[in-house]
Amino acid sequence: MTVKVPFNRPCTLGPDAAYVREAIASGHMCGDGPFSRRAQAFLETTFHAPRALLTTSCTAALEMSALLCDLGPGDEVILPSYTFVSTANAIALRGARPVFVDIRPDTLNLDEALIEAAITPRTRAIWPVHYAGVACEMDTILTIARRRGLVVVEDAAQGVFASYKGRALGTLGDLGCYSFHETKNISCGEGGALLVNDDRFARRAEILREKGTNRSQFLRGQVDKYTWVDVGSSYVPADILAAFLVGQLEAGERITARRGELCAAYARMLAPLAERGLVRLPGVPEGCVSNHHMFYLITADASQRAALMDQLRGAGYMATFHYVPLHTSPVGQSYGWRAGSLPVTEDLSARLLRLPLFCDMAMADVEAVARAVCAFYGVECRDAA
Repeated sequence: MTVKVPFNRPCTLGPDAAYVREAIASGHMCGDGPFSRRAQAFLETTFHAPRALLTTSCTAALEMSALLCDLGPGDEVILPSYTFVSTANAIALRGARPVFVDIRPDTLNLDEALIEAAITPRTRAIWPVHYAGVACEMDTILTIARRRGLVVVEDAAQGVFASYKGRALGTLGDLGCYSFHETKNISCGEGGALLVNDDRFARRAEILREKGTNRSQFLRGQVDKYTWVDVGSSYVPADILAAFLVGQLEAGERITARRGELCAAYARMLAPLAERGLVRLPGVPEGCVSNHHMFYLITADASQRAALMDQLRGAGYMATFHYVPLHTSPVGQSYGWRAGSLPVTEDLSARLLRLPLFCDMAMADVEAVARAVCAFYGVECRDAA
């Protein structure tokens, strides 16, 4: 099979490569160099984040969040099952129990109406996941959390340059986690960031990130030497990666706009399928601004998804499914969860198909993929423009 349109391809619209060469020439390629500071300052200024700390991955940011929440055996954290394993792993690594809540059928985000019923005396935090760069209903989630004294950690891995009621995703909760993985809109290959929005976590976050030492204070001249003061790990990324990331962030608005154009073309061309009730297309609730992280279809059933995916892949168009619900996994079942526990999650995850989408994707490729989808259903597409 010849791949005509890959599922993803990282793009470089900014001076990414030039910045990498500059980092190499500077002689400072390890962590917390000038490009790391530039990237953190960009996140703080552009997204109005009180404190941004680059990490080696979003997984690392989530693990730091679990430490900052002081999670331990017997504690519980509310989160969706429809998420990447890192969200739940960070909780499980602390000995706490992930409490999975079903998702909304419209956005595939944590269903805020089900949170209260899932809270017990052992609940310590709520970890909403902003699926596909579309915000959860954060006003309700934050109201519940404040009333119950719970920490809110936003998994905004897919949410860079997306917003909720004018505020950047990742800046609404107490802590926010970003991903700069190769598959994300803004990428440095592997990387992430922890946004610290509550000052009570700021000092300890620096310490955890620096292997449990107060090295950051030492570098600022606040102590005359640094030493081991807490638990921690090596969560600091190389400055050479931060250099590439700065170029991506500086091009972030252009990257987001281009992805928006591609998603709009998909939506226009595939609208006849949605109008006939053959598929469901993504939607964005009022007050939310998407970053166009993905374009997906919800098919009639799992067998239809499998057949459509096989036909597209056979034609060289690399469509794919997404998460297997964590509560149905072997580890999820070890916590007492079973298939049937979260019906909306199980239904939609079995019917969702992601179409190829990346920043430098040609409009002709969007048209080819969309026409192949329409051909599967025997329906004529609309024009892209």
